[in-house]
Amino acid sequence: MAGPVAPPRVSARRRRPGVIALSLALIAAGGAGVAVLLLQVGNRTDVVTVVRDVQVGQVLTEDDLGKASLALDPAVKAVRADNVKSVVGKRAAVELKPGSLLSPSQVTKDNLVKAGEQLVPIGLEPKQIPATALVPGQKVQLVHVPAQGTTDTDKTPGATPQTIDGRVVKASGAAPGTGIVVVDVATAATDGPTAAAWEAAGTLRLVLAAPDGT
Repeated sequence: MAGPVAPPRVSARRRRPGVIALSLALIAAGGAGVAVLLLQVGNRTDVVTVVRDVQVGQVLTEDDLGKASLALDPAVKAVRADNVKSVVGKRAAVELKPGSLLSPSQVTKDNLVKAGEQLVPIGLEPKQIPATALVPGQKVQLVHVPAQGTTDTDKTPGATPQTIDGRVVKASGAAPGTGIVVVDVATAATDGPTAAAWEAAGTLRLVLAAPDGT
């Protein structure tokens, strides 16, 4: 007499087609992610950096500059390391700080104080500082305001005050405690002594010129 028939065995390794497809898709996605990551890491650009403080108008030397390799966004305008010679010998158009990238707009081949000009430092109290930031190259007017309780003997009442045209070369940060900002203004050499005298007497005010310089 034959014995009982054993039920068929089901292999533990059997996989449903859907599970296999999902596994392959995850592996493929992971591989693509790694590929993108490796591509981003490898797509780096050598750019010029600033390694020490450079004041406005100072001539740049190779000792002021360094190099960094970065994954650079195309929107960021930075001087490429292989173009460093193009900026050495130019002047800083703005104050440069260590650790920052150098952009083409931050350097100039022009002297910030030109031939026939003088530099007049002007101290501004917090209430005299325009809300608009003062930046190098900005055109301003220096206005003579008679001291309180006096009148300008050279002018009739209601007359237009004396003014001197100028250009911002540098503006300092606010001094601790007083908040005073010192602005270096380039004026015509013939106007420099007059502007300095107004500043010493406390009768000088600085106003921003219109965008067209008028």
